[in-house]
Amino acid sequence: MASKLEILKANLDQSLGDKLKSATESLGQLTIVVAASDLIDVATRLRDDPALGFEQLSDLCGVDYSTYGDGGYDGPRFAAVSHLLSIRNNWRLRLRVFAPDDDVPILPSLIDVWNSVNWYEREAFDLYGIVFEGHPDLRRILTDYGFIGHPFRKDFPLSGYVEMRYDAQEKRVVYQPVTIEPREITPRVIREERYGGLKH
Repeated sequence: MASKLEILKANLDQSLGDKLKSATESLGQLTIVVAASDLIDVATRLRDDPALGFEQLSDLCGVDYSTYGDGGYDGPRFAAVSHLLSIRNNWRLRLRVFAPDDDVPILPSLIDVWNSVNWYEREAFDLYGIVFEGHPDLRRILTDYGFIGHPFRKDFPLSGYVEMRYDAQEKRVVYQPVTIEPREITPRVIREERYGGLKH
């Protein structure tokens, strides 16, 4: 008797055909990859085909693959990964789509297929700079509107570019370049000769 994953894989092959670029199993869950140009058609089939029945999108996240595999990865930099659930069929699916352009990552919005994706796409735009074409209100959701850059990108500096603080004299929030004071990062155990009463 075929397992649920084998049945799901066969149903995906039959419904999506050559639109399915790859399907891999990991940790008891299937991940499929499709081209950005096929995303809306594939998503609609995933939702509407009763043999698949993914009526719910529970999450979407951005991914930056620029340092994946310790630099051994050679492929598109940005992807959006959606997590789908079929309550009717009791199975889950990961849907990955890569943005074709690394400099300006643009993907179609899934909002007309699953409207639950609204804030998830805004988060991926804010943190990774992935633009979701067709999204009705694509703006920052976690960082300040004046924030510069996208903080989850692998090339974003750990300290950021600017810091903000309230200025009591000006009675407003001000932005200024990041200032980092040099500090001692050697553990005290090594730094102090007589730490804990022991002489080294």
